[in-house]
Amino acid sequence: QVHLVESGGGLVQAGGSLRLSCAASEGTFSRYGMGWFRQAPGKEREFVAVRSWIGDRTVYADSVKGRFTISRDQVKTTVYLQMNSLKPEDTAVYYCAASSYGLGSTSSYEYGYWGQGTQVTVSS
Repeated sequence: QVHLVESGGGLVQAGGSLRLSCAASEGTFSRYGMGWFRQAPGKEREFVAVRSWIGDRTVYADSVKGRFTISRDQVKTTVYLQMNSLKPEDTAVYYCAASSYGLGSTSSYEYGYWGQGTQVTVSS
């Protein structure tokens, strides 16, 4: 079992920055692909970013490429999402997820563990 707890959400003006954190309880954290997804009101959950544990590769959604950075701290078993140049359309609940698929995946179906979510609101 992997228990994930997100933090760092909040209200920010457009153009601002936030850093989300996701703390994992599982000691084998290094063997999970870690992803971030988000869900805006009335919309489906969408992929944001993933960092694999095989090859340590990263993949980003086109909508956040160049503005968001996903990183992971193996010692702290924490994954981060640094969000810069935020836009009102980034407003959503952000979820951290863990996948045993080592190469990482953009599909939510590959993730077996999810955090409770953290709200990010970007005002114009």
